[in-house]
Amino acid sequence: MGKTIPIVDYLVLDDGAPYLVANESIESGALYFDRRNADARSGTQGFRRRRVADTGVVRTFTIVHRAAPGVPTPYVSVVVDLDGGGVVKANLLNVEPTPEHVKIGMKVRMTTYGVGVDDEGTEAIAFAYEPADEES
Repeated sequence: MGKTIPIVDYLVLDDGAPYLVANESIESGALYFDRRNADARSGTQGFRRRRVADTGVVRTFTIVHRAAPGVPTPYVSVVVDLDGGGVVKANLLNVEPTPEHVKIGMKVRMTTYGVGVDDEGTEAIAFAYEPADEES
């Protein structure tokens, strides 16, 4: 297997299962996936990296029917409230993109998928969510 790289800095691909990390404000505990100079809640600059849960529930969603050329539609875009704290936006995979199959409050878990391979064989990996088994 060739080399893999995450498509975003907060997706960790190491020897174990892939996971997300957030920047947690030392002062307020607020979580951010992007780089921050200061915490929006407290104004302080201290952060630490924190692994976040790979499970959560759908807070809201939209079914996208129009996209850039080459992007297959329809697809589901979700905002996920992560178990243990944090909120992330991603796509929802492995579900019919209809309101009958996607529900606010549905349990989801993170998954990864390849989005492309460069000329040297390095594969870019993205994350998304999929419906979670009730036993999970």
